[in-house]
Amino acid sequence: MTPGCEWVVEAFGCQPEALRELVSLQSLFAALIEGLDLHPVGEAQWHQFPGPGGITGLALLAESHLACHTFPEHGALCLNLFCCRPRPEWGYDRELRQRFGAADVRVRRLERPLE
Repeated sequence: MTPGCEWVVEAFGCQPEALRELVSLQSLFAALIEGLDLHPVGEAQWHQFPGPGGITGLALLAESHLACHTFPEHGALCLNLFCCRPRPEWGYDRELRQRFGAADVRVRRLERPLE
């Protein structure tokens, strides 16, 4: 038995302008939350860095957390989801390519054992 699973997702070759659009990231969080039947305990928190900077977001979940960081200057998006309940796989590759123009998406799934 494991107390949870963590997904570490990195997308490269993204469109820099898409990584600066808060509404795009909010839409991504909403799709993940709905698609995986997650339960936010409050509103997601967002910080948009000035100028050409990226965005950091965090949603506290009953299951744990969902976080993202964008780096428009490098065309990169990093996403982290930790969930303490079993969840099906989600279409990270498809969604990040479609939403942000990612050329390369890497998904690591880490089982978190009790011992």
